[in-house]
Amino acid sequence: MLDVQLPSPLSELHDDRLDSAGVRVLLKRDDLIHPEVPGNKWRKLKYNLGPALEAGTLLTFGGAYSNHLRAVAAAGHHYGFATIGVVRGEEHLPLNPSLAYAAAHGMRLTYLDRTTYRSPVLEHLHQEFGDFHLVPEGGANPAAVRGCTEILTEIDEPYDALFCAVGTGTTLAGLAADPQAVIGVPVLKASLESDVVALQQAAFGERVGNWRLLDDYHFGGYARRTPALDAFIDDFTARHTLILDWVYEAKMMYALFDQVRRRAFQPGTTIVALIN
Repeated sequence: MLDVQLPSPLSELHDDRLDSAGVRVLLKRDDLIHPEVPGNKWRKLKYNLGPALEAGTLLTFGGAYSNHLRAVAAAGHHYGFATIGVVRGEEHLPLNPSLAYAAAHGMRLTYLDRTTYRSPVLEHLHQEFGDFHLVPEGGANPAAVRGCTEILTEIDEPYDALFCAVGTGTTLAGLAADPQAVIGVPVLKASLESDVVALQQAAFGERVGNWRLLDDYHFGGYARRTPALDAFIDDFTARHTLILDWVYEAKMMYALFDQVRRRAFQPGTTIVALIN
């Protein structure tokens, strides 16, 4: 079992740039839930644990540096079910730190070339591995959306808008059940609105909530960065002693501060920013 910290802390971010705009920002520190299964990794896995235990095995997908694979391997290790990681790309030895961690925690790794990875492969995987509970890449399924909605129940202060980074769209799909404005910041150079809508339809039967995407803060695409983003991260660390993950949260916080700078929010606005 995992000793998770719930509810995750909610703390105010004190910054002169926010003060001058009259905007208050609260950080929802989901990154502190657990060191091995942090943030939305825990939220997405919570309601997948029961089916995984019932099946005895959880199979999921990810890239060679996937934090999702690491988290699934850790969950399987702690809760006692087998895990299989289907890795996008060819096997390279020695394993990189992410895959080495997953393997050390009992995950069986198998590899698919990029063309095969994008094709229907479930029948083949069942023939090879037998029965398993399937969790899509990034944990994007209705059970994961359900887990992410619980973030809303933990915010005990009034707020006007909620910011989150968007990868698969799963976290946003859950948060967007909130009647308040929810603003997603995609970290890859692609249109994700249809993905979020599909997840909401699968989880709730329809598109719900008051949400929108800010598509101009991907900094070139997934796992891409620029000097401007690096400078923002360094400045944020110096101001707040919090190192932002540059793949996700740094882009989201850059977008938030840029929107504040552009006076997109009225004075007196309170924003919750989700840190995973």
